[in-house]
Order: sequence, then C-alpha cells, then structure tokens
Amino acid sequence: MNVATRLVLVVTLVLSIIIPFGYYLIGEKNKARYKKAIGVNVFFYFGTFLIAAVMLFGSVPVQAADGASGASLATGLGYIAAALVTGLSCIGGGIAVASAASAALGAISEDGSVLGKSLIFVGLAEGVCLYGLIISLMIISRL
Repeated sequence: MNVATRLVLVVTLVLSIIIPFGYYLIGEKNKARYKKAIGVNVFFYFGTFLIAAVMLFGSVPVQAADGASGASLATGLGYIAAALVTGLSCIGGGIAVASAASAALGAISEDGSVLGKSLIFVGLAEGVCLYGLIISLMIISRL
C-alpha cells in the first residue's frame, strides 16, 4: 500500500468517527438525532471498508522475489512479541485503572482531601500501559 492509499484510509477512518459524533453532540439530544448519527457512522464505517477493499484488490499484484525480501522467522516473532507486549500491558493497565479509579472516586466522594493521593494510584496504573508501549517500540526498533 502506498502513502496516498494509507492517507486516504486514515482520513476516512477519522472522518467516520468525528462526523457522526460531532453531529450528535452539537445538536439537540433526542432519539431521532441519535439514530441519524448512528446511521451516518455505519455509512462511513462500511464506506471505509469498501474503499479499502477497492484499493487492496484493485491494484496490480506484486509478487515477492522467492522469499528473499529479508523477512525471517526472527523478524516475524519480533512483531508478534511487540504486539503481545502492547496488547497485554494495555489490558492489564485497563483492569488496574478500572479498579483504582472507581475506588478513588468513592474515596473522593467521602473526603475531598484524598484527591492527590488517589490520582497517584490511577496514574501508576496508567503507567503500566506506557511501559508496555515503550518496550514494544524498543523491540520494533531492533528489528
């Protein structure tokens, strides 16, 4: 996929998210407006897939030169490792933030002076995701 194709795909994906929810949030909130926003979102969502399919299958196929493209088993396993590091750290961080943030909100509602202490624990839980992302970037930089 060339740069122009990727740019069109990214712009379409971003617009498929921004347009419907902006349309919903700007206007008055009633059920008909919500249904229109969801309809526009579905239109752009499947439109993105249609554009991606045309760009993916409409081009001339390029064949690899007998597997001599430089990709090896170690490179593939490196990409899998980077994906697992990012995914699992974000899942763990999400679980940690869910429990820490709910406990922090309960503590803040009882006593407002514990806001700073509770934000530290929520921030530490979010740090787990960042550490995973940093490690995956380090893995990818070595490939």
